Amino acid sequence: MACTQVLGNYSLGARFLGDKPIAHLYGKEYFSLMANERTASLLAILDDDTSFQLALQDMIEAEGMSVLGFDSAQQFLQSEVRHSAACLIADLRMPGMSGLELQVRLNAERCTIPIIFLSGRGDIPTTVKAMKEGAIDFLTKPVEKSLFFAAVDNALKKDQIARRKARENEELIARYRSLTPREQEVLPLLVSGLLNKQAAAELGITEYTVQIHRGNIMRKMKADSFASLVRMAGKLNPDESDRG
Repeated sequence: MACTQVLGNYSLGARFLGDKPIAHLYGKEYFSLMANERTASLLAILDDDTSFQLALQDMIEAEGMSVLGFDSAQQFLQSEVRHSAACLIADLRMPGMSGLELQVRLNAERCTIPIIFLSGRGDIPTTVKAMKEGAIDFLTKPVEKSLFFAAVDNALKKDQIARRKARENEELIARYRSLTPREQEVLPLLVSGLLNKQAAAELGITEYTVQIHRGNIMRKMKADSFASLVRMAGKLNPDESDRG
């Protein structure tokens, strides 16, 4: 069965066990359960040239990595792979939405998937634009294997860092949301440098009550020092932390 036929409906053709991808490719089911970051990652290929897509897929699978292929940007966007794949390898010029247009769309959605662009012919303005928008690399077809996997490894490292930061941010927001409404009012006053009595006067409560709130905030935010609490507060995004 052709790769693109199998991968057309990713939601039906693949599923996940925990955070480990199980992908149906060529009618076979295989597990990416290796501890190595490279082999544990799912890659996505976006290219309207089916023969090139399959050749690239074979090369990637030979390195022990899981991979899914897509014929168009629209097909890729209709899947959920952009949220689970560690890297997108995309052709620059395709019918319909181009690779650059897809990159702009993903950035607008705050999708952080690292992108490696491939093109049969590259020009400096296009390369510069792609890199400014956050592309990991811009490679010319035919792809040199060593350069390609160097770019993939760079993308996987970036994805790993981004996912770790996202997990840390989610945990920080969860801690913030565990605070009572009054504690959420006290927090910015304290980290802005106000003394307990000054924060108390600002809120119309007693200094002792502020001290109680301060202790609860430190405990719920899991801050081992006031300095660490200040750093945590500085990382909080007001828009995200306000979402219940």
